[in-house]
Amino acid sequence: MILTLVLAIITFVLLILSIVLLPKIKIGKLNISTYWLVALFGAVLMLSTLRVSFKEVGEALFNNNSEMNPIKILALFFSMTFISIFLEEAGFFKWLASVAVKKAKSSQLVLFVILYFLTAALTVVTSNDIVILTFTPFICYFCKNAKINPLPYLIAEFAAANTWSMMLIIGNPTNMYLGANAGISFGEYFKVMAIPTLVAGVVEFGLILLIFRKSLSQKIKCNSEVIPVENKLDVIAGLTCLGVCIVLLAISNYINVPMWLVSVCVAGVLLIYFVITRIVRKNLKNSTCVIGKSLPWALIPFVVSMFIIVISLQKQGVSGELAKLLGDTNTIWTYGPSSFVFANLINNIPMSILYSTLPTFNGIEYYHAIYASIVGSNIGAFLTPIGALAGIMFTGLLKDHEIKLSFKDFSKYGIIIALPTCAVALAMLMIIL
Repeated sequence: MILTLVLAIITFVLLILSIVLLPKIKIGKLNISTYWLVALFGAVLMLSTLRVSFKEVGEALFNNNSEMNPIKILALFFSMTFISIFLEEAGFFKWLASVAVKKAKSSQLVLFVILYFLTAALTVVTSNDIVILTFTPFICYFCKNAKINPLPYLIAEFAAANTWSMMLIIGNPTNMYLGANAGISFGEYFKVMAIPTLVAGVVEFGLILLIFRKSLSQKIKCNSEVIPVENKLDVIAGLTCLGVCIVLLAISNYINVPMWLVSVCVAGVLLIYFVITRIVRKNLKNSTCVIGKSLPWALIPFVVSMFIIVISLQKQGVSGELAKLLGDTNTIWTYGPSSFVFANLINNIPMSILYSTLPTFNGIEYYHAIYASIVGSNIGAFLTPIGALAGIMFTGLLKDHEIKLSFKDFSKYGIIIALPTCAVALAMLMIIL
């Protein structure tokens, strides 16, 4: 058990160092993220030292009796991501953002309110990662041209994307893993998480508004035109598929079809539309390259590798000791805060994989633990840039646009905003459950 724990700690420390010091390495024309390489290194260590066998890994990865194994969660996440990226490439998100800016006119406060709740709404129906990847460059460009401070909008966008992502089970990969692994349906999840998300979002909004009130009192001095939708037919197709997918996910428990299969089938229909229309437009190769590059392929080796590490921890008894430490009573206030902290030690995806294996008890406390871990995995993502892959992407985008937001400053805003937001969400969760 000691060797397994040491190998895991080495991997987690290297993971943090890679994110902070060397997030990418350049090989020729390729920029390769290092976080998944570190995770893969840790998984190889576990397998080579016989902490877990290839047979055990294979059985766990392809276990059809499990409601949600890593392969299924990746299928669910990638299919939803494809739908969102399709809409982004069609110009839907840029159009929405430009309409928001136009409606705000010269008022930064109005713009702040519109962008915050637009981010919230889009996060609910798509995912936090997609919203951050889409809106962050737009905010950077607009603020630079308008010569206004971009931080209020960037902090609000990132915080909103990682709070409102709690609303639906599809909002965050961690929701998908923890919720579906526990057998929680789309509708059941929404009934529990809707009010905690709503209250936490309002509290968070008030805190950010309070922090940046002086900056937001200044006027916007430039005019912004609405960016036209690049392809209306694509937007209609994408929105239709997204709407159908959400409806089918909501009733998946009643029609006895797993969520991952629903999303894969809907994304498959959209993919067929994509291929046919691009062949007709004679643009299949270029469009495929754009969509292909936008998909987070590095997530596959990262999730699978971290899953192998977690299986090793479980087999060698490390997970059992952590579960004993957390206990089986008052689990909202043990699993919630601890998952919040662990997300910033090992990233929220491996944290979610680990925490899905911890509760060995049944009954209401089990679901308390799972829902509290979901809260911690989402809101913990904006305590530090390490908390989630979204944070890694976010800080990378800011560097590309020459906007300074140091690890220290990010964490300063995270402490002020994330701690009370998480506490409120967990308190509301306790009331609901």
